[in-house]
Amino acid sequence: MLFGDFTAAQIAGIAVALVVGITFHEFSHAFIADLLGDHRPRALGRVSLNPVAHIDPLGALVFVIAGFGWGKPVPVNVYALRPGRIGMAMVAAGGPIANVIVAVVAAVLYRVLEMSGSSGFVLEIGFWIVYFNLLLALFNLIPIPPLDGYNVLLAFLPPKAAFSVQRYAPYGIIVLLLLVLLPGGPLSVLLAPVAPLAQVLIGA
Repeated sequence: MLFGDFTAAQIAGIAVALVVGITFHEFSHAFIADLLGDHRPRALGRVSLNPVAHIDPLGALVFVIAGFGWGKPVPVNVYALRPGRIGMAMVAAGGPIANVIVAVVAAVLYRVLEMSGSSGFVLEIGFWIVYFNLLLALFNLIPIPPLDGYNVLLAFLPPKAAFSVQRYAPYGIIVLLLLVLLPGGPLSVLLAPVAPLAQVLIGA
């Protein structure tokens, strides 16, 4: 189990961090899609900061077991977006960008709370919000389907190349699972900058 050696403060901090991170991530996808002309996410109640609209129970369970999870994907119709494939790239990029913004805001609040002498429990929550939002941002920028980085990359490929790449998209989840589950795999190298960057943001 992921939380075997964690304190109650750490578990609470991680839980809050993931709820905040996933909520803002998925809300951003829905909000940008709505702005660009696809109103289905709004009709489905996804243009909302209510965590219930975005938390996936299975994704939360996998997080407890494996240390990483996911939210409910926002359904987006690329043909309804302005301007088409570039619009899809903007929708996809919105999630990671939202996580970076949340991380920076949380880091500023962390420093203010630290200077005001807040308790370690509150600062613990603040740190994990910074850390996991950076983690979600960087992880989702990996250009493997179904991650956001794949949809960003796809929008800038020539149509013929994009069509060829899309043929292999169903295998992306297998590659992704291997990256997540293999110990000492390349994923740990890709995500290595997260911890030092979080420390820099909070001023540690």
